[in-house]
Amino acid sequence: MAQKADANGMLHGTLDALILKTLTWGVRHGYGIARWIEETTGDAVVVEEGSLYPALYRMERRGWIEAEWGTSELGRKAKFYRVTAKGRRQLAADTAEWAKFSAGVSKVLLPSS
Repeated sequence: MAQKADANGMLHGTLDALILKTLTWGVRHGYGIARWIEETTGDAVVVEEGSLYPALYRMERRGWIEAEWGTSELGRKAKFYRVTAKGRRQLAADTAEWAKFSAGVSKVLLPSS
């Protein structure tokens, strides 16, 4: 079952970490970010516009990403995002926190016999 990326459906900070990780692979516009996450997770995570763009704006304000206007592959004006050094540090912290959290949850949900 696919999980939609919205304020109620994802753990706090998970979408930010997914966006930051996506941008470590290169500059992308919003739609490209959402599609990369969806394709990479086998559509297990579906990123809704109503969650994606507020996250991008918030992350830009925090200095984790930078944006500039350009032209998409379809010839449309689009904002392209790239991760900053501060964003890479945030991703490292988020990844460590996620690993600790998921290991703890796995101990409850997937106990060894």
